[in-house]
Amino acid sequence: MNMNLEGGNILAMGGDELLEAQSHIWNHLFNFINSMSLKCAIQLGIPDAINSHDPNPMPLSLLVSTLQLHPNKTQFIYRLMRLLTHSDFFVIHEEGYMLTNSSRLLLKDNPCAVSPFLLSMLEPAMVEPWQFLSIWFHTNDRTPFETAHGKPFWEYLGNKPKDGDAFNAGMGGDARLVMSVLLEKHKDVFEGVGSVVDVGGGTGTMAKAIAKAFPQIECIALDLPQVVADLKTDLPNFKYVEGDMFKVIPPADALFLKWILHDWSDEECVKILKNCKAAITSNGYKGKVVVIDIVVRNKKEEDSMETQLLFDMLMMILVGGKEREEKQWAQLIKEAGFGGYKIFPIMGIRSLIEIYP
Repeated sequence: MNMNLEGGNILAMGGDELLEAQSHIWNHLFNFINSMSLKCAIQLGIPDAINSHDPNPMPLSLLVSTLQLHPNKTQFIYRLMRLLTHSDFFVIHEEGYMLTNSSRLLLKDNPCAVSPFLLSMLEPAMVEPWQFLSIWFHTNDRTPFETAHGKPFWEYLGNKPKDGDAFNAGMGGDARLVMSVLLEKHKDVFEGVGSVVDVGGGTGTMAKAIAKAFPQIECIALDLPQVVADLKTDLPNFKYVEGDMFKVIPPADALFLKWILHDWSDEECVKILKNCKAAITSNGYKGKVVVIDIVVRNKKEEDSMETQLLFDMLMMILVGGKEREEKQWAQLIKEAGFGGYKIFPIMGIRSLIEIYP
């Protein structure tokens, strides 16, 4: 069907194609509703309420009363739950709600909980920069976050303890999830390793997990003074070290960089990696660098690719970093002076990259 539109433009599109295109746009337009509905469910405590009724399905009326909501909100909770059930966060069984694997990752007492990361990413300060994306393209600001807030991401977090704590909680939850997978399926990563430095290790979640699982390994969490200065530990083979990965990294058999390099530009990554090489080759060491990060696969048929591209946009918006394809990783590794690397796609949307001197 040909349609004459104002301005003399001709749109050659059939009715079904027109509706399909509109639906495609609407799905993208309203995608934020999925995020905010999931945030609401966590804040209301819905996953934990349903879990408290396990192994029995939880009827809607009991869910509402357990949450201590206003009785008039029953119909609205049903509509929220209908969307989240459609999205496979809950299932209906015998007229009651039950958890799925995804919603079990939202439980407060789950050590691998994703909810702290989700809540930190949906804080108003994190969402607002997206409103400035088109404006940012006309400025000299490094990131839309800086356009929105007047200062870079890391400086902003340093001045906002509440937001900084939320971010660190999110990173800690992800570190526990990563370590759970590594310790269950890929313990060989730690074979022959006598010492580990978790570079940019935050509050030490990952390094402490390694220390507990391998008492023979000496473990360090390296981060800036404002992150680790007041933190204590009672583990004999674990300690915090104040430092800057852009200046010097303590020597060790293995360095771990989980979700670190995607925060930074290519030039900054090369500087970090050069310091890593110095750390694993000094004092007689000849160790390895273990990177846990996204390697963009560029295969549209893979379910993980959209998530990888969304993370790439997130890095661009917040910190000016990016997610990289293998050829881009190879270039960074070469420029930093390393001799070789191996990529193991064993971490879901992320990969484990071992880099050798």
